[in-house]
Amino acid sequence: MTSKQPTEAADAIDAAGPRRKRSNRILWIAGPLVVALVAGYFYITAGRYTSTDNAYVQADQVTIAPQISGRVVEVAVRENQQVRKGDLLFRIDPEPLQIAVEQMEAQIEAAGDYLNASRDTYRSASADLRASEATLRNHEAQLQRVRELRARGIVAQKALDDADNDVATARGSRDADAAALAKARTMLGGAVNTPLTELSGYKVALAQLAKAKLDLSHAEVRAPIDGTVGKTHLQAGDFLNVGQAAMPLVSHTVWVEGNFKETDLTHVRVGQPAEIEVDTYPGHTWTATVSSISPAAGSQFSILPAQNATGNWVKIVQRIPVRFEITTGDEDGLILRAGMSADVKIDTGKQNSLLGRWTGKTGPDSKVAMTR
Repeated sequence: MTSKQPTEAADAIDAAGPRRKRSNRILWIAGPLVVALVAGYFYITAGRYTSTDNAYVQADQVTIAPQISGRVVEVAVRENQQVRKGDLLFRIDPEPLQIAVEQMEAQIEAAGDYLNASRDTYRSASADLRASEATLRNHEAQLQRVRELRARGIVAQKALDDADNDVATARGSRDADAAALAKARTMLGGAVNTPLTELSGYKVALAQLAKAKLDLSHAEVRAPIDGTVGKTHLQAGDFLNVGQAAMPLVSHTVWVEGNFKETDLTHVRVGQPAEIEVDTYPGHTWTATVSSISPAAGSQFSILPAQNATGNWVKIVQRIPVRFEITTGDEDGLILRAGMSADVKIDTGKQNSLLGRWTGKTGPDSKVAMTR
């Protein structure tokens, strides 16, 4: 019994030997193959995707400011309230503006009466001019007769002097009446029959009335776009000047702006697909496309751009803004708000290949579109 057990153990060892050799052979073959496949995958896809976590949700923002000055009498919205285009935001006291409209309407009527009176003045001046011209002709004829009589010695020199004086007086009256007529004609636009609405004075009054009505319409400040009211402290009773910021309005239309390193944009083109993850909603992905690439690095738009041609210089990789248009439809309960942090990954479609290495083509040949 004792001698039989070592024999069985030896037989088991002899039987396990071929199996172990077979397993080792499989590992020696499969191991390098798996490594080659993994390395090939990473080689082919290397450079296809570029990503950044320096990305943020953006939205258009409008600063609401009045176009007239006045005291606020009503605030129709509250902070963080959603509004539609045309909704009332706040109202400025309209009473002074209504008074201005009524005043200009009265001035329009007064201008009409004044211009109608100018027509009567023109007719009167025209009649006066005709009378003064007739008087002048009469005195000139009288002067001629007195000269003839004086030449014959029939009348005294005083009579001739009086006739000369009458002609000079009549000529002066004629000139004054002619000037009055010219003035009346100018007030009527050069012609007595010019329509009232074509006269410059009446047009000025109409323009002032239109301005007063426009100011009155601006007493009600309404939303220019669909959006959400931002942080505001506006209260009834506050006085606002023209152009003074009253409240911000953030648009409902959002996009994502990613600030990529310049070295990561080698194969990025407008129209390429992208995926976006927002930190607020981990695990959820939005699909998007590259809608535009900034024409300059972000540092170029700063108040004090870098002056690399002076002093000591250290090379720093620049960031270039890339805008993404979200193509995913509305997500239930997932609201994107301006300023949220995001991660962006772009599929450039670029793939490595031995054929590409040999021919010098390592990616799609497309033009870069530079837009806003």
